[in-house]
Amino acid sequence: MCTQPQVLDSTLRSSEAVEFEEALRAKIVRQEAAVQSMVNLYQMFFAGLNSPGRPIGSLLFLGPTGSGKTRIVEAAAEILFGDPHAIIKIDCGEFQHSHEISKLVGSPPGYLGHRETHPLITQETLAANQTDKLKLSFLLFDEIEKANDALWQLLLGMLDRATLTLGDNRRVDLSQTVIFMTSNLGGGEITELMQGGMGFIKSDDKPVSNLYEKVERTAVEAARRKFSPEFMNRLDKVVVFHPLGREQLAEVLLIELGQLQQRILETHNGRFLFRMTEAGRKFLLSEGTDPRYGARHLKRAIERHVVFPLANLLATEQVKAGDMLCIDWDPRVGGLVFWALSENLERPNRRAVFRDGVVRLDSGNARQRVHENLELARLSSVSTRD
Repeated sequence: MCTQPQVLDSTLRSSEAVEFEEALRAKIVRQEAAVQSMVNLYQMFFAGLNSPGRPIGSLLFLGPTGSGKTRIVEAAAEILFGDPHAIIKIDCGEFQHSHEISKLVGSPPGYLGHRETHPLITQETLAANQTDKLKLSFLLFDEIEKANDALWQLLLGMLDRATLTLGDNRRVDLSQTVIFMTSNLGGGEITELMQGGMGFIKSDDKPVSNLYEKVERTAVEAARRKFSPEFMNRLDKVVVFHPLGREQLAEVLLIELGQLQQRILETHNGRFLFRMTEAGRKFLLSEGTDPRYGARHLKRAIERHVVFPLANLLATEQVKAGDMLCIDWDPRVGGLVFWALSENLERPNRRAVFRDGVVRLDSGNARQRVHENLELARLSSVSTRD
């Protein structure tokens, strides 16, 4: 007698993959296709079903600058290895000439200085960040379109056979490696397309679904014009990163402020907390939004308006360990002001104004500002995610 067949759910993920996905989504904004590709690769690796004799995966990330192509690789490394720099990163701008390939694989014996030329990719460097539990390495070729054709030819063998032959004929096994490549090809055209969506002008002119399709088609066509069919055919997946609109940049701002707070807590003499009001966040967002530069422009705005003033306050000892700062936008000065809040009313509440690149301290009697400081304290008690 046959038993009733059991229907299996092939969409379920392991607990490890679920945790990896949740951690990745906490660090990466919006790029759904990229996140899913990373999670699928991790699930396949965890199950041991990756193709033998080939890298675990080979992904080409396309999209404009500041959309998170390099950041997602660093975020995955931070989650899995505890260090965002636990990757072998190859800046392809350094390999614009064919003879510079020797920096990657080393010079053959007999060439002048071959003993001094150490290859960037070796079995030892690949295994440096591996653990007993996680035999996995990340290899990133950043801005691959800038490299000489000789590097692309070298990649053909790496993608197809998971091996790399060094200048001294040693072989490097890449079967436990994920190979990432990033490119800005088509970035200018994509930015022009996105002027009709994501909050820069009225999105009614161009439906978002059609816009996304045009963005992906533009990026892939630019890559096909640049790279040979043999190269494109060896890639496991091509992922297109979409430019970040104002709503997505607001999420990036919260993540960046959280990371800044963590950096402050890790300093030896600056262990204080800060909270930024909604007005302050709107000011940073207005200063850091530029569709041509994506999240990088926002990071520069944070450095200029928050990090540099905080560094000045720390260096001049206006901020002490254990202080609580409230950062607010003041229309009277046209910039951010920094309040050191204190529960002790006998202690002056310090107000620092950042203007013309200089932090100026304005001290006064605390009792004269009780009402204003209580309101700031109420605002600062709200999380930066309110």
